[in-house]
Amino acid sequence: MKALVDTNVVLDVLMDRRPHSTDSAGIFRLVEKGQMQGLLCATTITTIDYLLLQSLSRAEARKHLSQLIRLFDIAAVNRAVIEGAMRSRIDDFEDAVLEQAAVLAGADAIVTRNAKDFVQGSLKVLDPKQCLVQFGHG
Repeated sequence: MKALVDTNVVLDVLMDRRPHSTDSAGIFRLVEKGQMQGLLCATTITTIDYLLLQSLSRAEARKHLSQLIRLFDIAAVNRAVIEGAMRSRIDDFEDAVLEQAAVLAGADAIVTRNAKDFVQGSLKVLDPKQCLVQFGHG
């Protein structure tokens, strides 16, 4: 399965946001083991950089970003993604951009803790626990 991992799942791991960080870290392990192909939206990288710089040095933040881009493929945001997001039935534009980036990158699903934000989209939506169960972990 090829899945776009939403920003909130990545932040759960990086910021150790309990109780969510346990299942979210499980998603990272699936990707590390090659059991799932993980994608991050390009906008997720910029958001994470901004948030990491609130509490870490630039060098530390870049170290985290480097680890993320080694582990995950990046779903591009281009004109087609933006135009698709503008036509999307998803109300929140940021979520529509993520969903369209996932679609154009060939994703099968989105892994998020905010499934309700993506119900109007065209992809399967799983929370981290559901994703782990699907892969026999959980």
